[in-house]
Amino acid sequence: MDTDALTAGLLRELRTVKPYPALSLTMPTHRRAPDNAQDAVRLRNLVAEAADRLEADPSVTREVRTAIKEELDRAVTEVDPRRALDALVLLVTPDEHRIWQLPRTAPERVVLSDTYLTRNLVAAKAQSQPFWVLTVSADRAVLWSGTADAVREERTGGFPLTAPQEPPDPQREERVGDTPSTFSDEETRNFLRTVDEQLRTVLAEEPRPLYLMGLAPALALLDEVGESTKSAVGRVTKGAPAGMSAGELFKELRPALDERQQRFAAEIDGRLDEARGRRAFAGGLDEVWAAVREGRAGLVAVEEHFQQTVRVTDEHLEPVSGKAVDLADVAVREDIVDELVEAALDSGADVVFLPDGSLAEHGRIAAALRY
Repeated sequence: MDTDALTAGLLRELRTVKPYPALSLTMPTHRRAPDNAQDAVRLRNLVAEAADRLEADPSVTREVRTAIKEELDRAVTEVDPRRALDALVLLVTPDEHRIWQLPRTAPERVVLSDTYLTRNLVAAKAQSQPFWVLTVSADRAVLWSGTADAVREERTGGFPLTAPQEPPDPQREERVGDTPSTFSDEETRNFLRTVDEQLRTVLAEEPRPLYLMGLAPALALLDEVGESTKSAVGRVTKGAPAGMSAGELFKELRPALDERQQRFAAEIDGRLDEARGRRAFAGGLDEVWAAVREGRAGLVAVEEHFQQTVRVTDEHLEPVSGKAVDLADVAVREDIVDELVEAALDSGADVVFLPDGSLAEHGRIAAALRY
């Protein structure tokens, strides 16, 4: 699955307690040759490690062990190396398997627990900054799901919507003297009201920034008859033909995305400056980690590619690297940034990712505190 498929409802489902063991397997992957040649070997080794862990666990029955191995084998055969990004996550129980290919790296891990390991999914979702795009005309509305890298058509909430085709009415045309204007036609207004209602439902279930694309009269009428589009963060005043591809749409949308990203970065800088002014600011991994654990972080800003392995000592984080890393040590946390992101989101904090170098003076991560 793609990260934009990780809805709040699906995340709740993944986090539900399951009969032990639920298997989570994570590993970094590579998008291109020659680096991707190592991915298949690494995956085989992790699968073998998972099998050994299951064999060695006396609480796992033979029946359950066999079922998990079979599901894991099925998952491995379904992994498409052509769609590889920066990490692979396999989630497996005796009854199911799920495959996630993520645009954010994850460490090599095999975890047996009574819940799936979701922190890598959550962090990748937050970093991808998903958004909605609605392309609209007088007779058709299409919803697209987007991330920083691409968009794809989303078939949810009744979308795509097409207006009912009314047959021509010669008697009506004789009475009014001409065919009615498309955007003053009551059928068009009713259609766009339906679009607004469906869009409101989608935004309520999965809130994301919204971009609009369509001719100016279509966007103006949608604003007039509804409420959902008034919070749109960007608009592209251009027709969106029915055959428009995802690549073409993304190209047309790029200037609006870049403009919002600049506004967004300036807004985050302002919030962090304001926090420094009232002495409610945390900078660096150790300070931010403590603030998140205490539930005091209202905003956490992280550089996009910041990853750090640490050892937790006396409630503090000690960065470790190279030969100092002993992943068998329970105090060592290889994915502490992803763990922090998940914890921050769980506490109700806003988590944003900024370009590398944006937070260099603060140790690549900073927070504005609630108190």
